[in-house]
Amino acid sequence: MNRKTLVLPAVIGLLAPVLAACGGTDSGSDSGDAIVVGTTDAFTASNDAPAPLDPAYAYDVGTWNILRQTVQTLMIQPRGEGDPVPEAAQSCGFTDSGNERYACTLREGLKFANGDPVTAADVKYSIDRARALKADSGVFALLSTIDTVETQGDREVIFHLKTADATFPFKLSTPVAGIVDPDLYAKGKLRDGFEVDGSGPYTLKAEVKNDQLVSAVFTKNPDYQGSLEVNNDKVELRGFADADAMGAALDKGDIDLMTRTMSPEQILKISADSDDNVDLVDMSGLEIRYLAFNTNDPTVRAKAVRQAMAQVIDRGELVSKVYGSQAEPLYSLVPASITGHSNAFFNKYGDPSVPKAKALLEKAGITTPVKLTLHYTTDHYGPATKKEFELLRKQLNDSGLFDVDIQGTPWATFRPAEQKGEYEVYGMGWFPDFPDADNYLAPFLDKDNFLGSPYANSTIRNTLIPESRRAADRLSASNSLMDIQDIVANDVPVLPLWQGKQYVAANDDVTGTAYAVNSSSTLQLWELGRGVSG
Repeated sequence: MNRKTLVLPAVIGLLAPVLAACGGTDSGSDSGDAIVVGTTDAFTASNDAPAPLDPAYAYDVGTWNILRQTVQTLMIQPRGEGDPVPEAAQSCGFTDSGNERYACTLREGLKFANGDPVTAADVKYSIDRARALKADSGVFALLSTIDTVETQGDREVIFHLKTADATFPFKLSTPVAGIVDPDLYAKGKLRDGFEVDGSGPYTLKAEVKNDQLVSAVFTKNPDYQGSLEVNNDKVELRGFADADAMGAALDKGDIDLMTRTMSPEQILKISADSDDNVDLVDMSGLEIRYLAFNTNDPTVRAKAVRQAMAQVIDRGELVSKVYGSQAEPLYSLVPASITGHSNAFFNKYGDPSVPKAKALLEKAGITTPVKLTLHYTTDHYGPATKKEFELLRKQLNDSGLFDVDIQGTPWATFRPAEQKGEYEVYGMGWFPDFPDADNYLAPFLDKDNFLGSPYANSTIRNTLIPESRRAADRLSASNSLMDIQDIVANDVPVLPLWQGKQYVAANDDVTGTAYAVNSSSTLQLWELGRGVSG
């Protein structure tokens, strides 16, 4: 079969059954041959982050993709778009008209992989543990609207919320709400290292070298009871130093599939090559990239400096020269395909303009050129990141208003340094916890935010975010959400750059690749199987 590109809409999950079967223990490949998936994600245990896979700590797309295979949540996001559906739960729903009381009933017969029963008390323990530990990753903030968790018997869990939160079912589908065994996860401390135990569709065996996970082998959990059909017996997630090494492994047949992060050049080559039995699956994505500011840092404390950067940076040039058709300019934290999106930055700044930026700085009495460093991570968002930051530096320096240097740092060092406020300006990406505008705004702007940002706007935190969460119909929340985006465009605590597509490249005897990644960039390894190459 010739190499081909399959272009899939974001709503592909709506075109196929969301839930193929309950349990999934009767399905799967009989070959016993592991499907090997390549990734450039790096998983490192360090002094700053000794517990990368504890659900109460993990908060990046790579670690979450390990947890989603192994640790069950009450709810789960479907293949494509749409509201979350029950997973460890048999049913869940709001039981009041104000969206402040949410009740779930567990499935019967749930077990952890070690044979221990999963009870409502375990759910309460897991949620309360994550909230109490308040890990410095900031992931606990996803549970911030919870007031108390109540149990009734072994199967009933009731969440009493502080305020109305229509997004709460989505939050229960994220790994921070994963159900853990109290015998294995201590109440008062994180679980160091790379061991993971849960009741999900797979068990995990980790191969670790020099405090880095180099291979994660997922074996089908025979005791799994949930909503997923598991189409294989074993999947190995294998790490690579870079996209070129990962691509070479696919060409040699050492791996069956590769996903994030491929280089733009690699994607173009695979798409154009018609002589190999590899399929490239092209999917709409909800990934965004942005610059974040430490608004307490003297260099960028003045709003005019941040506004001037927003006025100078040319997103169109950035996308066309670095990512081509694989990305598009973004003028808000909320991607264009999400309900509540507005082009707030374009509405305020229009096309890039050096004279307008100069006027902003002069009005504020800022001496130019403004000297600063743009920081980026070298090994987390793909090989094109360096080229992207080189072009950002050129755009800013060519204006004559800035004197910019750039500095790249490995993620294991970069992320803790960013959280500690050591960088004045730094580049980040965001893969949504769930596909709702709230999840592109609250994690950056609310109290206990993901970035550890000192920026605080009382109108956003006290009025607009709570107001938007009261709307069960997300379209009716649009006015509040757009008001937030307008404030962000004016204050520029973050500066959105682009949103991207996502890709999977696989040998053509691998089935299920159309569903291997959902719209929130979640790996769904249970979808993969083996077919007949043709």
